Amino acid sequence: MSDKINQDRRRFFGTAAMTFAAAQFALDGFANAQPASKKTPDTRNFKPSTNTSFASLKQVDAGLLNVGYAEAGPADGAPVILLHGWPYDIHSFADVAPVLASAGYRVVVPYLRGYGTTRFLSDATIRNGQPSAVAVDTIALMDALRIEQATLAGFDWGARTANIVAALWPERCKAMVSVSGYLIGNPEAEEKPLPPKAELQWWYQFYFATERGRDGYDKYRHDFSKLIWQLASPKWEFDDATFDRSAKAFDNPDHVAVAVHNYRWRLGLAEGERKYDDLEKKLAQRPVITVPTITMEGDANGAPHPEPVAYAKMFSGKYSHRTVTGGIGHNLPQEAPQAFAEAVADITKVASPLTKG
Repeated sequence: MSDKINQDRRRFFGTAAMTFAAAQFALDGFANAQPASKKTPDTRNFKPSTNTSFASLKQVDAGLLNVGYAEAGPADGAPVILLHGWPYDIHSFADVAPVLASAGYRVVVPYLRGYGTTRFLSDATIRNGQPSAVAVDTIALMDALRIEQATLAGFDWGARTANIVAALWPERCKAMVSVSGYLIGNPEAEEKPLPPKAELQWWYQFYFATERGRDGYDKYRHDFSKLIWQLASPKWEFDDATFDRSAKAFDNPDHVAVAVHNYRWRLGLAEGERKYDDLEKKLAQRPVITVPTITMEGDANGAPHPEPVAYAKMFSGKYSHRTVTGGIGHNLPQEAPQAFAEAVADITKVASPLTKG
């Protein structure tokens, strides 16, 4: 199922755009799953890119990390955890978080390991970028914040993390919004070479496989990341101030080690930690995700991504896909915050139509 959102970039938050959820959403029961205890995000008078920061950042010990995170909305609201990707940070959700908070959701936006103010608690801990490790971090954060169950929403590494949590711990994931769909993979599956044009899109993965690449990313992480932004979102005209706000997160002392390990692990060039072996075995079986899900894609995503038809069968619960038009690239939450916030609200209502959280 595919929903087209005809979106004029100059008026992300116009009144007409607010009608797409009820008029075009294709899941059975969506139109009736609108309990009075949860508001529909009201973005009619909201302008994109007006939120440049979060009110304050918090820190909490969670598993192997001291996690830096932003939080908005009522403490007793339905929990929503927003997960960023590489090379981005929590500012991808600077416009999404206040919209959801104003609708009564408790919104938590953490820095992933290796980003921002998140730090490893021990110098002896391996700076592991293995996707299953990042997913375990999310469960640990939920435990630390006493969140039993949450809607998870993200893109890039964040979408992959949400996928893994939903697949392995469905009881902790109420619902999910995943940009670019089903992203669970494993090194064995990636051993098969792709056509040359597809391999070219992963040029940075091969660069990181070398020590020259690691050193280059360390030395030029600001310029490197900006290039990725430009390639991944070729029609997004972000300014220097927008990029610089996120680039500060890459100054984390563990950022390069975590990022490089992630991509080397994917190619089978770096070992993972044995304690995650059981999780990896389950993920290698490509588990079907059962929780209610909306997948999303921008019509101008310049980063490697599968087509929606390729992963629709990997979701067995209530499911729909939304394509956001208007030149929207890889960083969909920041480029189209209204569409992303509405998807989070819609799928959360479907997951629990008769309860508050």
